[in-house]
Amino acid sequence: MEHYFTNSYSLKSEIVRVDTEVNSVSYYFYTDNGVFSKGELDFGTELLLKTFKYTYPQEKSLLDIGCGCGPIGIYALKLGFTVDMSDINKRALHLSRMATKEQKLDANIFESDAYENINGKYDYIVSNPPIRVGKEKLYEIVMNAKDHLKSNGVLWLVVRKKQGADSLVKDMKQVYNTVSIENKKKGFCIIKATIS
Repeated sequence: MEHYFTNSYSLKSEIVRVDTEVNSVSYYFYTDNGVFSKGELDFGTELLLKTFKYTYPQEKSLLDIGCGCGPIGIYALKLGFTVDMSDINKRALHLSRMATKEQKLDANIFESDAYENINGKYDYIVSNPPIRVGKEKLYEIVMNAKDHLKSNGVLWLVVRKKQGADSLVKDMKQVYNTVSIENKKKGFCIIKATIS
């Protein structure tokens, strides 16, 4: 079975434009077969973006890790953040590049398996991580984010309660200075973690 965190060259492309508005910020992105959340802004990502709090413009570098078709990164670009977007899925990267270019948004979009090709440090790392990739990869993305956050950096992510949000929060408290669930709705938990 093909997943959105693999590169499938056999899937027929059916690109769909998704126009959306979050917190009065209007933008669009593209979805396709073989990429997470076909044809819509998924509920978890929308809840994450609606909950995401930031101190702008004092701090404004952001990494959208596992960016998929780009709804988080494009939203951050519209807010004025300096944004890096990474994913292992080449089709997702193509869609993100297409949407940012058309909207005249300047993002650094590149292929990376978790933090493999990521060397910088950020004020924010924001992600809807690929839960179905397995616990080991999920924990690699979540726990290793601390090594790519600046002092006082913040990690924001969305995880479904039934996919282990409570145990993840418990384990994150061994790694981060503060960990909190900032919002909960329809089984989705928005988690915020900070380092000093």
